[in-house]
Formats: sequence, C-alpha cells, structure tokens
Amino acid sequence: MQIGRHVHCTLVTVLHNDGNEEEEGYSPTGEVTAESYPNWLRFHIGINRYELYSRHNPVVEALLKDLQSQRITSVAMKSGGTQLKLIMTFQNYGQALFKPMKQTREQETPPDFFYFSDFERHNAEIAAFHLDRILDFRRVPPVAGRLVNMTREIRDVTRDKKLWRTFFISPANNICFYGECSYYCSTEHALCGKPDQIEGSLAAFLPDLALAKRKTWRNPWRRSYHKRKKAEWEVDPDYCDEVKQTPPYDRGTRLLDIMDMTIFDFLMGNMDRHHYETFEKFGNETFIIHLDNGRGFGKHSHDEMSILVPLSQCCRVRRSTYLRLQLLAKEEYQLSSLMEESLLRDRLVPILIKPHLQALDRRLRLALNVLAECIEKEGYTAVVEHDFDPQPAASPLHQAPRAR
Repeated sequence: MQIGRHVHCTLVTVLHNDGNEEEEGYSPTGEVTAESYPNWLRFHIGINRYELYSRHNPVVEALLKDLQSQRITSVAMKSGGTQLKLIMTFQNYGQALFKPMKQTREQETPPDFFYFSDFERHNAEIAAFHLDRILDFRRVPPVAGRLVNMTREIRDVTRDKKLWRTFFISPANNICFYGECSYYCSTEHALCGKPDQIEGSLAAFLPDLALAKRKTWRNPWRRSYHKRKKAEWEVDPDYCDEVKQTPPYDRGTRLLDIMDMTIFDFLMGNMDRHHYETFEKFGNETFIIHLDNGRGFGKHSHDEMSILVPLSQCCRVRRSTYLRLQLLAKEEYQLSSLMEESLLRDRLVPILIKPHLQALDRRLRLALNVLAECIEKEGYTAVVEHDFDPQPAASPLHQAPRAR
C-alpha cells in the first residue's frame, strides 16, 4: 500500500523546478534521485512500521541542520492546544513546530502548579529528542534549538493577522508578542526578545495527515486532569489486569510500547501524557510516536514515582529496553554523560543544567529497581519479553516518488 505517491510526485516536481535550473540531482534518464530530495522529504520516506528513522540515518543530522539554518518564509499560529505554538515553513517547503522559550534553564516548575497548567519548555522538547535517541527508541521527530529574530523571521513573514496584531514594543524597548491560546497568551505573559532575538525549539513535521493518517489513542494511564479527582489506575492496584484484556493491549507489542513510553516519561519527569498517536497505515503492530514532550524536565529536585505506575502494575518490559537501561546505568556508558555529550551538538547549548542531568541517572536507577522487584516477584521470563527475533522487512510509510 502506498500513501500519497501521486502527491509526492507532484511535490518533488515542484521542488526541482522552483527556480533551480541546475542538473545536479538528476539521473541520466532525467529522473530525480533520492539524494536530491529535501531532507524533510527523505526523513518522511524513511519512516516505517518500527521507527521514525534508522539508527545511523545521515538524513537526521542533515535535517537538524536545516531546522537551525533554513530561511523561514512564513509563520502561522497552530490552532488548538493550551499554549502558543507556531508553524514555521522554510525555503525548501519543509515545516516545523516552533515552541518559544518561556523559562530559563534554572527555573523549576513552581511547587503549587498542577501538571496540566505547567509551562511547555522549549529545551525539554530538544532534550526529549536526544533522550529518545539514546534509549534507542527513535520515536521522537527530530528537534533542534534555534535563535530566531522575532522581527525578521516572525512578524515580517507572517500572514496571520491575529498573530501580527499581538506584537508590541515593551518599556525596555524589546520586541514582544503573545498570540492566541488557552493559557499564557496575554500582555502579562508576552514573549519578549533581547531586543528581538528569542530562543525556541523547532520540531520537524511528520507527513501531512492527508498522506499518512494518524490514529489518536487515549492513554490507559491518563491522569484525571482534575484538581481533586483521581484516575482509576491511581486507586486500583490491579488496574493493569483490566488493560491487558482490552484491545489493542491484549496482543502484540502495544503494552510493551506503553512501558517504553512510561520509562521515557519518568526519566524526563513528564506527567502530561493523556493521549498518544500511531500511524494508521500500520494498524496495531507499530510503534507509539513520542510527541509533545514540552512538560518534561520541569523539576530536577523531585522524582514523580506515580509516572512509573504502569511499569510497577504490569511488570512487563522489552528485553532490548531492559538491557539498554542496564547499560546506561554503567559508569562507562552513564546516561547523564551521553546526554550531555549529545546535547553539545545543539546551538542553544547548554540545553539542560547539571541537576537535570544528574536526575536522569537517579531516575534510571529507580526504574531499574522497579523492574528488579517485578523480576523477584514474578520471575525473569514473565517480566522480560524477548524481542530480538529478526523483524520482517519494514514497509515504508511512503514509497520514494518518481518524478516524471
């Protein structure tokens, strides 16, 4: 099954005829070669049933550089969501989701804030991409930090009048704007530059929904999002038994995917995982996309053990995940050191301050302790799922288009 082949054929034709008369990228037969596609399209073509990108895919690094340097040609507010996000389009027709800086690296989530009213942090989105890659999940779309000129790269290129109207000059002579959203979009919570430079994260777009539909699922361990009420899983210690009997968690790998996501969120301290998405084309036998990680890395001084409840209730984990966690707990492959080294590649370095990096090592030990208790209680083979059998050839989300 091929999704959007005709649309991509048309798009590639447009891309290679948009004022570029050079012959580079064309084969002797007159066809466009895959290497000449823009990096965002090469990223899309590489998505398959098991991962967003392969372990050593050079396109990912090239795409990260594009996110940092491609000329921004248009900007619009993203509809929906509680906080301001901008859709940025680049000169090569790629798009990314921009989350502006709202907190300094040193600020922690205020203790009286509920998880559902916490700020979304741009550096958390960047760090989440690197963490996901170190954990060998490869389920977070590429994210890079960028210093954006609010005048030249937002105000002057937007056609969104609602966004444009919210720009103003502060008493300190800085350029500010606030846009429209449910939370923190007001003059009092305006985003101000220095004088017009602002940090933000840019997350590469996934393929358009018209080409690759995604299915949204309610997370079984969703929180109540209420100031007083508790969710069922918080009061029923046998809640996982019920989940295991409910499709799609009663067969296949979905429950193990939830466990991976649980560990990922616990390491970041992310309590805001109410829904998740998968690619519809691949049915239930596919991975969970780890989207929207901006509420991670809010508190380095507190480990939110309730995030690990799915793991402690279900006592299931992939062997590959378990071995990776054990490896990252060793001094020579310490998670915090690998994260620090990986994050040095981003232009907004430092992405995380030292206490957040140290919290990763501490939480990793806590997650391994939960698994050790599970194994002691239920036995290794009942807890650790063998997943090293060779996978069948992965069908891509998109076939590489042929330009005619």
